[in-house]
Amino acid sequence: MKFYSNGKILITGEYFVLNGALSLAVPTVYGQYLEINDNDSNIINWTSYNKNKEIWFKCELDKDSLKVKYSSSKKVSEILKELISFIREKESNFLKSNGSIINTELTFDKDWGLGSSSTLINNLSKFSGVDPYELNTKFFNGSGYDIACADSSSSLLYRLNDNKKEIKQINFNPSFRDKLHFIYLNKKQNSLDEIKSFREKITSKIGITEISDITKRIIFCKDQLEFNSLIKEHENIVSKLISKEKIKDKLFNDFDGEIKSLGAWGGDFILASALNKNPTDYFKSKGFNTVLNYNELALV
Repeated sequence: MKFYSNGKILITGEYFVLNGALSLAVPTVYGQYLEINDNDSNIINWTSYNKNKEIWFKCELDKDSLKVKYSSSKKVSEILKELISFIREKESNFLKSNGSIINTELTFDKDWGLGSSSTLINNLSKFSGVDPYELNTKFFNGSGYDIACADSSSSLLYRLNDNKKEIKQINFNPSFRDKLHFIYLNKKQNSLDEIKSFREKITSKIGITEISDITKRIIFCKDQLEFNSLIKEHENIVSKLISKEKIKDKLFNDFDGEIKSLGAWGGDFILASALNKNPTDYFKSKGFNTVLNYNELALV
């Protein structure tokens, strides 16, 4: 059996999606595969490959006790054991055949922050039948927008309303998308740490109305200058409330256009809306070599 899930990009609502802000999320053309084959080894033989088809993690577990017989990473194997154990609480026969060979393969760099965890959880959910949002909440305590992206064929609006998910698929395909680029900041952010920090800082509904309003205006925006004004306003709100400097002010204050952080500030990808020429050379001159145009990353 083979399963696949999309990665994700959160265009609006970073951090505040956790508290109920209406947010714009986009599935990516990149994702993760999960393939399962049975054998007679009585072992769960797990191998994870990166986008270059190189092994980045490998372990062997006893199929019944989940005792680790071999692991290239104690930390990763412990998380894997916990995942399997939790799924077995819901589906007692999960991975209890005579043995299994399980391979995962990312089609994106695992440091990009596109959802190596959410795509794995969604694939395991497809295989086991366990609710992916329940798995996600148990292990990552996120909003769940990344799970919504995993099987979506289009952009979507996502909101948590009294802990209930509101998901609406939309066609977000701005006419100026050729002027939009995603740039990797050469640094992977720890989502779990960022979520914990935000929940400790912001416990009220502050900022929710403003961020939600910007999301509504962005999805109907037909003019790039208006779009740039909106993402600048979004940056100002988030910067003030989480007490972090805007990425444009910090690294790209001479950029001709606007720049917006995506997801956890300080790493992963940013979105650049360039007013004139293709900004690839600009970002590469500053040491940021992964520059993707909108259609190279977003699943539209």
